[in-house]
Amino acid sequence: MKIIKALFSPGISAFFFDDQRAIKKGALNDGFIYEGNTVTAGFRRIREAGESISIQLLLEDGQIARGDCAAVQYSGAGGRDPLFLAREYIPFLEKHIRPLLEGREVSSFRQMTGELMGIKIKKRRLHTAIRYGLSQALLDARAKERHLLPTEVICNEYDLPIIPRRNQIFGQSGDNRYENVDKMILKNVDVLPHGLINNIETKLGYQGEKLREYIRWLVARTRKIRLKEDYRPALHLDVYGTLGIAFDYDIPRIVDYIASLEQDADGFPLYIEGPVDMEDKPGTIEKMAEITKGLENSGSPVKIVADEWCNTLEDIKDFVDARAGHMVQIKTPDLGGIQKVVESVLYCKQHGVEAYQGGTCNETDLSARISVQVAMAVRSERVLAKPGMGFDEGFTIVNNEMERIISVLKYKYGEKNHG
Repeated sequence: MKIIKALFSPGISAFFFDDQRAIKKGALNDGFIYEGNTVTAGFRRIREAGESISIQLLLEDGQIARGDCAAVQYSGAGGRDPLFLAREYIPFLEKHIRPLLEGREVSSFRQMTGELMGIKIKKRRLHTAIRYGLSQALLDARAKERHLLPTEVICNEYDLPIIPRRNQIFGQSGDNRYENVDKMILKNVDVLPHGLINNIETKLGYQGEKLREYIRWLVARTRKIRLKEDYRPALHLDVYGTLGIAFDYDIPRIVDYIASLEQDADGFPLYIEGPVDMEDKPGTIEKMAEITKGLENSGSPVKIVADEWCNTLEDIKDFVDARAGHMVQIKTPDLGGIQKVVESVLYCKQHGVEAYQGGTCNETDLSARISVQVAMAVRSERVLAKPGMGFDEGFTIVNNEMERIISVLKYKYGEKNHG
C-alpha cells in the first residue's frame, strides 16, 4: 500500500511555550502571563501560545494516517531544539518532506523511521517536533496497512510480549496544585501531582520548607478524601533544578534534605524530579549521580528523576549508564521520533532504571493517544496524563485510550501475557 498524498495543517497545542530561563531568573506572574525580558532565543515574550502541525498521510485504500508535530513547553532550554512555529515549518515540510512521502510504499515502522528520521536538510537534522509527528504518522500508517493497533505493530516489530494491563498514569497539576490534587485523588490517579515547583521564593522555600509543607498537605489530603483506604499514590514532584540553587549546589545538603522528605511523605512513595540543573549535560549528570549514590548510601527510599539535559536516546543512555537518577523521564517530543521512545524505555528497563514516559502539557490529543499506544507496548513504569494543564482533559485522553487498547488486546489475545 502506498502513500498517495501528504497534507500539513497548522494546529494549536494544549498549552503554551514558556521561556524557562527567564522564569528561573525570577520573572513574575501578571495574571496568566509573565512580566520581564526574554532570555531564550526565539521568544518574543516569556509565555507564547503553543502551536503544532498535523501530518496526514492519505493511503491508497482511502484510510488516513495521522501524527502531530509538537514541542515541549520549555523549548530552547536544557539543550532542546528552538521554538516550533507552524508558519515557519509548514513551508519547510511542503518543500522537503512531502516529496519523500508521496508515492512511498508503506513498509515496516522500523524501516520507514530508519530511512526518514536521520535525513538532513542543509546539513541540519529535522526539528525534533517534525520527527515526533512524522514518526507518529508512519506508525499509524503501518498499523492501518496491517489492520492492527499501533501497540501491536510495536510489539511485533520489537519482539515484545503483548500485555493487556494498565500502566501507571501520572497526573499533572500545573500551578493549580491544590484543587487539581483533589480531582486526582477522587479519580484514583496512580501518581501525582507534578506540582510545577519552579520558583524558590513562592513554591520551594529557601530552605525547602514550602515543598516540605506541600508534601505533608498531599499526604493529609489524600487520607482525608480518598474513596478507598488502600489508595496510596506515589508522590512525584518536579523541582526544576531549584534545589541546586537554594542549597548552593552543596550535594551533601541536598541529599540530606531529599532524604528527610521521607518522613513528610509518611509511607507514600516519593520521587523528586530534577533536583539540580548545572546548565550543561556533563555537569548535570555528575551531580545527579552524586545525589543518587548519596541517597542509596543513606538507605533512603526517596528516588530522584532525571529530566533536564536528558533529551535524546544517547542522553538517556548516558544518564542511565552513570546511574544519574533512579528514574528517567523520556520526554516524548524531545527524542526525535517515537522509535527512539521505544528504544529508550527498553534501554532503561534492561539496566534497572525506571522509565517514565512523559512528554509535555504542550502536546495534542493525537500525540497523547499515540504515546499511550507506545507505552502499552513497551510497558513504561508510568505515563504522563497529557496534554494540557487542567488535569481532567489529559487524564481522560490517556486513561480512555489505555482502556480501549486493553479491551481490544483482551478480546484478541485473552487475559494473560502473550509473547
